[in-house]
This record gives sequence, structure tokens and C-alpha cells, in this order.
Amino acid sequence: MQKRNTYTEIEDLLADQSFQLWILSKIDEQGWEEWTLENRQRAKLVEDARLLLLAMKVTDVNLSQNEIHEALESTWKKIEEKEHFNNTRSKIFYLRKYWLSGVAALLIISLSSVLAFRNNSLINNTVVTYNELIEENNEGLVEQTNNSDISQTITLSDGSSVLLQPKSKLSYPKIFTGNERKVYLSGEGFFEISKNPKKPFFVYANEIVTRVVGTSFRIKAYQDQQNVEVLVRTGKVRVKSNSLISNATDHEVVLLPNQALRFIRKDLVFNKITNITKDEALVRSVGNIEQLSFEFNDIPIAQIFETIEQAYLVDIDYPKDKLNDCHLTTSLSDQPLPEKLKIICKSIGNDTSFEMNGNQITITSKGCN
Repeated sequence: MQKRNTYTEIEDLLADQSFQLWILSKIDEQGWEEWTLENRQRAKLVEDARLLLLAMKVTDVNLSQNEIHEALESTWKKIEEKEHFNNTRSKIFYLRKYWLSGVAALLIISLSSVLAFRNNSLINNTVVTYNELIEENNEGLVEQTNNSDISQTITLSDGSSVLLQPKSKLSYPKIFTGNERKVYLSGEGFFEISKNPKKPFFVYANEIVTRVVGTSFRIKAYQDQQNVEVLVRTGKVRVKSNSLISNATDHEVVLLPNQALRFIRKDLVFNKITNITKDEALVRSVGNIEQLSFEFNDIPIAQIFETIEQAYLVDIDYPKDKLNDCHLTTSLSDQPLPEKLKIICKSIGNDTSFEMNGNQITITSKGCN
């Protein structure tokens, strides 16, 4: 989004679909509000563009050139009535003279796509946003955003781990307190939850809440997509509608390993998928961590570390010369990443330990038992 720092004209903002989405649908995934408030000149430019979009009030996306032209003429009039400063008035006349014909074609394309999205996904004001979920939480939360091109591993205070995908963010308490563990997701993450029957784990993502005790599963809940998906790898999860939805029901869907759920946001409908191999979209989205086996029978340590690297997209640095002859027989299938590493280090013995720093893992050891 650094490109927007070069925006100097209204048409620059109107050509940006994420800006349109923010103004028309109140979805601020790209931090437009914070960007706007950075300086007064920028705020004025944003206000001019906002007035233009809101004044259009287009309900029919199949508009002719003449209809677009007439709508723009009406828009300019409304803006001029709202603006009282001479410098702003002269800027409007300048834009009207040199930009009116070009923006018509732009608005046909961009407004059509935004309005189509609104019609398909944001019906009856049932949409629940990430920001709304955060506001409902009264405890201090840590937010981590993945702005990189690769997944990032987040370790929670209870030992659970989350593989957060690019363009996703997760909010969670620094330390879980009380009788529940709650986190909030926007985007996509693969969760491996530490078992604690006395403290169930809840993931809030758009309009759904996923409840688990100890298991591994993936949630895909991007704000600008029409569906929310939950896919279970191990254990059992329960999924229901968020209470923030006015007509939400208490209906709960139970998912077992290799089952999935697709929540249709515009219709508030749950579609349970019992055979994920027959769903092309799910098959295409399955990642390494969901395909690789963590059942090891007399397997070299080097191969086990390689499997973990492929699954979590991490780098593991370990003393190869000291561990070259080490083999392990163990099951790591239903364990978060930190727990997997603890089990491996304990099995190796001889003061073996690990340290995690982002996507870098360092193993120290004196060799096998």
C-alpha cells in the first residue's frame, strides 16, 4: 500500500478498489483511516473523494455512458454545494474540466465491481468484521499481522501454535486468563491447540465461532471473500454463528478429521463437507502441513527436521555432526509446533533444547542418548 503515498488527485483514490471498499462498505483492511489522519492535506483529499463516491448512490451497475455522465454532473453539483472554500471550489472546476470524461469509464468498471461485491456478500447488514470482534473484547490483545509473502508461526501463551498466512492477522491475549481461550482471526491460519479440557479454545472469524479443546484445523476467513471455511485435520471442532449476527441461531456443526465446513456469508448457511477430496476448492487449498505425516518409526532426526521445515516453512539449525546417527520413533500428529520440538529434544536427551525466533529454530545438543 506504499503506492497510495503518491496519491495527489481525487481520481487516484477513486481508482483504488480498497479505498472504494472502505468508503462504500466500511471495510478497512488496508488501514485507510489511519493513513488519512496522518496529515491535514491528505484528509481533505480523502474527504473530496468520499463525497464523490457517496453522492453517486448508484443502485444499477449496468449504466450507460450518458447515465454515468448525468450522475457525475449531479455529483459535482452536490460537492459544490457542500464546499465553501475558494481553493477547493477552483480545484473542483479544474477537475471537472479535465477529468470528467475519463472518470466515467473508470467508474463503470470500479463501481460495478464494488457494488457487485456488496450485493453478493454484504446483504441485510449481517456481515461481521474483524474490528467489530476486537471491539467486543474488553481485555488487552496483542495483534500480529503477516505482511510478508510466506506464512509465519505464532506461539500462544498456552503452547498452542498458529501458522498465519500472508495478508492475515491474529489478535490474542498475551496470557490466557479465566475459563476460556479466545483469539480473533482475519484471513487464514492453521491452528494446533494445546489440550486443556478445562479451558476450551475459541476462534472468532467473521460470522462464525470455532470451539475446540485440543486439535488441529485450518480457518480461512478473509474479509473480502464470500465464504468462510473450516477444515479439520485432527480431533474435533464445533462451529456455530457469531452472536453478533442479529438472526443467528444456536445451531452447531460438529466436524471430525478430514471434514470441512463452508459458511455462505450472504445467506448465513452452513454447508458441511464430509468428503473433502471431492471438493475441488478445498483440495487446491490444502497445504503441506495438512498433507505431511508426523508419524515417525525409526526415522533419522534430519528427516524429521526436514518434515517440520516443509510443514511450517521454518528453518531449523542443529548440530548435524552430533545428531547424524540419531533415529526416533514417535507420534507428533496432534501437537502444536513447540510441543513437537519439546518431544524431539526430550527424546534426543543429553541437554538438548530449542529456541524459537520467528521462523528460525535453533537446536542445541551434545548428541543422542
